[in-house]
Amino acid sequence: MTSDDLIRPVGGIGTADRFAVGGKAAGLGELCRAGLPVPRAFVVTALAFARAMQDIDPAGEFGPAIGRLQPADTAAIALVTADIRERIAAGPMPADVQGAISASYRRLGEELDDDGRGVPVAVRSSATGEDSAAASFAGLQDTYLWVRGAQSVLDHVRRCWASLYNAEAVAYRLRQGIGQREMAMGVVIQQMVAPVAAGVMFTCSPATGDRSLVAIEASWGLGSVLVSGEVTPDSFTVSKVTGQIVRRQVSRKTRLHRLHESGYGVVADDVPAHLRDRPCVDDDQIRAIARIGLAAEDHFGSPQDIEWALAAGSGRDVVVVLLQSRPETVWASRAAQPLAMPKARAVDHVFEHLGRIVPGTRPER
Repeated sequence: MTSDDLIRPVGGIGTADRFAVGGKAAGLGELCRAGLPVPRAFVVTALAFARAMQDIDPAGEFGPAIGRLQPADTAAIALVTADIRERIAAGPMPADVQGAISASYRRLGEELDDDGRGVPVAVRSSATGEDSAAASFAGLQDTYLWVRGAQSVLDHVRRCWASLYNAEAVAYRLRQGIGQREMAMGVVIQQMVAPVAAGVMFTCSPATGDRSLVAIEASWGLGSVLVSGEVTPDSFTVSKVTGQIVRRQVSRKTRLHRLHESGYGVVADDVPAHLRDRPCVDDDQIRAIARIGLAAEDHFGSPQDIEWALAAGSGRDVVVVLLQSRPETVWASRAAQPLAMPKARAVDHVFEHLGRIVPGTRPER
């Protein structure tokens, strides 16, 4: 087994590699192939995960233990998965896996002019069964932000491996009938950006499924504040047809997530008073975010659920970068329904509509 089996550059992977690197990593690779702006990254492969599991679970006990669980038995799921996660997080990491991760992390730091403390990275779980059009594992496995130093990266890779067995993730797989043998864990090690603002974008309306719209949510600082539910984000809707911002709602944003003063880890903080009621993206930035979202949708050929950030570029420029793209699953899972059932005669539609209007009232507008 070579280091190429254990580590893959994000720029060299795509959808065909989903079962080798996981859904999140495969999506990032496709964004790179499309020429879209993605922070530098590499992936610890599912094969590296399997290699570690041989040492941590040599008797293969984890799969049968989970297979005996019932989806509704939350207490049993919590008990069994807690033990598995503890064993993985504290377990040994094979020397070849450890060496390959450390070497790739050092190279990433050299490429990014590291200051000697270790380049800050996000360590993101990438399960092999996640982010498909049929199922979404969003939020069920772990992501860690602003991790620095080779040993800390190794520790957080173990935590991501362990998160394959989060109670919520296991319960979801049991409900979906996804077997444990079908699951493994890749881990993305991605250059960390310090965004002015960040958020999510759906390239169809999440409320109605309307594919002529792009829906954008944004908040100050790191996007983790939005995911955690600590703020009500600004929201904007952009027409794909005209490029116009057809709806905007600016919220009062009192909390943000940012880098800790030490340079390690993330802290929650108050938004400065003069920014709380201001939109965290301007109109040009909103349209730029939407354009990049449409480029991602065109590449994948289906509506996307995208994480983005506004990061410092050259000089005083602020540029949009994409942190993740996965298929939108809510509306994709619903069979398309006709707006009205066909009638024998066109006039029947008129009579059907008139039959809904009570005499003496006006139809609703």
